[in-house]
Amino acid sequence: MTKLIACLATVTVVAGAAGSACAEDIALDRDDMDITKDARIQAGAYRIRDGQDDGAVRITGDGITVDFQGAELVGCSPDQLPDSYAGKGIVIRGKDVTVRNAKVRGYKVGIHAHNCPGLVIEDVDVSGNFQQHLRSTPEAEDGADWLWPHRNDNNEWMTHYGAGLCVEDSDRVTIRRVRARNGQNGIIMDRVSESRVYDNDCSFLSGWGLAMWRSSRNVITRNAFDFCVRGYSHGVYNRGQDSAGILFFEQCTENVIAENSATHGGDGIFGFAGREALGEEPAPTEDFDYKRRGCNDNLLINNDFSYAPAHGIEMTFSFGNRFIANRLVGNAICGVWGGYSQETLIAGNRFEGNGEGAYGLERGGVNIEHGAGNRIIDNTFKDNKCGVHLWWDDDIDLLARPWAKANHKGSTDNTVAANTFDGDLVALQLRESKNTLFVGNRLVGVGKEIDATPGSEPKTTGDDPGPQKAPAYPVYGESRPVGARKHLYGRHNIIITEWGPYDFSKVMVFPRTAYGGDQTSLYVLGPPGTFEVKNVTGRVDVSPTKGDLPGRIKVKAPGLGFHPFAVQIEAGGKRTGAMGSLLWAEWDVAFFKWDAGTEDPREHADKWAAIIASAPLERRTLPAVDFKWGGGAPSDKVPGDHFGTVATTTVDLPAGEYKIWTVSDDGIRVWVDRNLVIDDWTHHPPKENSAVVPLKAGPHEFRVEHFEITGLSQLQVRIEPVP
Repeated sequence: MTKLIACLATVTVVAGAAGSACAEDIALDRDDMDITKDARIQAGAYRIRDGQDDGAVRITGDGITVDFQGAELVGCSPDQLPDSYAGKGIVIRGKDVTVRNAKVRGYKVGIHAHNCPGLVIEDVDVSGNFQQHLRSTPEAEDGADWLWPHRNDNNEWMTHYGAGLCVEDSDRVTIRRVRARNGQNGIIMDRVSESRVYDNDCSFLSGWGLAMWRSSRNVITRNAFDFCVRGYSHGVYNRGQDSAGILFFEQCTENVIAENSATHGGDGIFGFAGREALGEEPAPTEDFDYKRRGCNDNLLINNDFSYAPAHGIEMTFSFGNRFIANRLVGNAICGVWGGYSQETLIAGNRFEGNGEGAYGLERGGVNIEHGAGNRIIDNTFKDNKCGVHLWWDDDIDLLARPWAKANHKGSTDNTVAANTFDGDLVALQLRESKNTLFVGNRLVGVGKEIDATPGSEPKTTGDDPGPQKAPAYPVYGESRPVGARKHLYGRHNIIITEWGPYDFSKVMVFPRTAYGGDQTSLYVLGPPGTFEVKNVTGRVDVSPTKGDLPGRIKVKAPGLGFHPFAVQIEAGGKRTGAMGSLLWAEWDVAFFKWDAGTEDPREHADKWAAIIASAPLERRTLPAVDFKWGGGAPSDKVPGDHFGTVATTTVDLPAGEYKIWTVSDDGIRVWVDRNLVIDDWTHHPPKENSAVVPLKAGPHEFRVEHFEITGLSQLQVRIEPVP
């Protein structure tokens, strides 16, 4: 196979002048400070709240340059939590304004520019602005954490989720060398066109690194948008919750996305045509034409979109996009998800190890549902759950939308040619897909070459399109973010705390309060260095007692019973630690099978009682109830669907209040001393439930009943003392 090599049309960018010699030196001493001419801000830290949500500092006028000279603008008190930050730090209105060298933190929005053609934002740090407190935990996802990017015509993104920098209704904008960390969103571009974004680092955010709404003909090069993620717990769940390194929503077209690193994001890049384009809301005009509406004709070239909890690239309901020479490695679901897209060129990319956290048949390298005229050419596929998967299914609601009526062709006329498939479980899967051309491909050690439903078999003779020549594209910036964080490759390095992804800069132990059965794990986090366990309180075993940062230690109970503990750790010259308790019990765990047609536990209480009174399929004695089966089965004796679990134990506890905590998929009931304390006997995704129960000193009986219907399954039970 001929390697695809990108041609570069490099543009050299010279930084702007240092500012006007007659600029005024000013100090920031109050809210609503208006700057209407060239200015230099006196160095220092200024704590100013924005009382009216109209900007603590307001820059208004044309041709103004304001140099903050490293001055810091702070909108919060020292003990204020990030989800309560409010107001805007700097508000800009005017033409050809330049703002540089500012630090802005503690606001809902760090910098907000509106109707600012020719704007330049450079060398600013908007880290530490608003972020939501996350309800999801390492054990279970909370659906309330999902983002909703589908509406933004009324500034919903900024209002609900905040931003480090938000630019709207502007063109010819330059955004360079902006840093945003430890917030929710980095840069929002709302109706921004003909602009350049380069050399920025908007990473370790709990939402979006760069979010674009109705923004077209922009050049986005050499930026780092890594670890923009939420909704992930390695080996437990991988949802992403619509976070992304780069977000494209509502008809963002003709953009160049080149040489960026957007690894470890919920998606690397998440593109969606939009509600208006699909006809999910009333048409803006009576003669609105839905033909070829989408996020169209964008070029994604030489980027790294790897290690996403969901997709490396998601670009749906769109036309004419080109994904060329990108790296897509280790994405949990798939490398490219292109549902309903047409005329896409996917060429010269590397797809490796995708699909480990698949959802059903959506997995692997390239997945396109209802796609037409797409060309998948000259790529390397290696060790994916499936190389290429194309299909049609009966999406009744979507097919009734105006977009589908104007554009939909079905899954048809796609080309898969001149690719290498090496070690993939399936090279090509086709379901109800017509007229697929599969020629000139090299297959090495694949599990199955072609898996096609009757009538979907591909054509294996025809013209090989041959090597693809990559297009030239503009490049701005001097940084090289692709590969710069190699030491963090792999999804196991995504560690989500209660405020977002850990950024490997601070020494900390996570979680600070830990509970478990016979054992629990603690992350010891920090920049490269070592840690040492200095003190352990309680009858527990801790190992290892020394190690490299970042690392992990296990706290184990010495035997049956209740074991409170505290651990002190020295790392990076600092003392930190955690506390908690372990409860090693003897759980009797039994598994049963029920019939989907006649014994649904939600509808047949009498049959459920008879099932769990019968001989189980399997019985085990375990120190804890801690099952994360995912899409698998409890054992070779117990099926993965339509099974039930009953777990019982008696434990001796000190007097006090106790939190009974569960995560279940699906139904769950818990009794304490024969009193029902948790009752969520429903079909649901992994869900957390809890109840607080006062208990006297002595032995107490616990009983858990659980049923699984289909799909993912999970059952965890924990008994924690209430502090």
